[in-house]
Amino acid sequence: MPVFSRILPSLVSAYGLQAALAAIFVPQANEKYYDLGGAFGFLSTTFISLYYPSLKDKFYIGKPGPLPRLTSFAPRQLLLSACLGIWSIRLGSYLAQRAIKAGGDSRFDEVKHQPGKFTFFWFAQATWIFVVGFPVYLANSLPAHLNPALGPRDYISLGIFASSFLFEVIADRQKAAWRAAKDNKEHDEKFITRGLWSISRHPNYAGEIGIWAGIWALSTNSLQSVYFPRYTPVFALASPALTYCLLRYVSGVPPLEKSGNKRFGNDPKYLEYKRNTPVLFPWGPKD
Repeated sequence: MPVFSRILPSLVSAYGLQAALAAIFVPQANEKYYDLGGAFGFLSTTFISLYYPSLKDKFYIGKPGPLPRLTSFAPRQLLLSACLGIWSIRLGSYLAQRAIKAGGDSRFDEVKHQPGKFTFFWFAQATWIFVVGFPVYLANSLPAHLNPALGPRDYISLGIFASSFLFEVIADRQKAAWRAAKDNKEHDEKFITRGLWSISRHPNYAGEIGIWAGIWALSTNSLQSVYFPRYTPVFALASPALTYCLLRYVSGVPPLEKSGNKRFGNDPKYLEYKRNTPVLFPWGPKD
């Protein structure tokens, strides 16, 4: 079966859900559930990538019987889906709670009142869901018995995912605790320089990039199967590459650095922090 036929259900799922959400929330100029919609998009598209053949047999062909049990899938497929699911639930709920608590998301203060542009953001999110989840959807589209057994490289890949996930979670919690302490007047620091934030100015983003690098690496043994074109693992590398580019050059680091420079640019402590602390990876450059 051509790769396009394998991945088409995931493509339709990613764009179909975001289109439906846009139809609901664009007229309301409501951005509070944008990140939650993204998380649910990853979960639903992962489900479709696993179960589409069974859903097609059941609802299109009319074949009777329950959907396959999870044990019918290959261990790699279950691990990949679990990694993506854990990440989606954790990050989606975290961002959604933050937006709801704040009464909205400042990124959309102007855009949400422009229906055309706001709709574009929902479809951009669909593209993000599809491209970033691409390695998982491809591996899940391969029949379970064709997935190679797990080996040392896969366990290393899983370790990259787990350590990066932990890195991101710790960074987010350290910042949340710092903010809470500041609100309670327990310190008067203008910006956080503690914990992981002492070795990276954006450790949560460093963890995020590592998460998708680990997921991609875990998928590669399946994507190297003869049932996929030779360069499929290279194409799937678009997942961590897009994550890096978005966070490093578009929607992650640049606006936060700009905001920090505007607020603290004349503060000697902030300037010293920037001189001594890498912008993203602990071993990376300062600028």
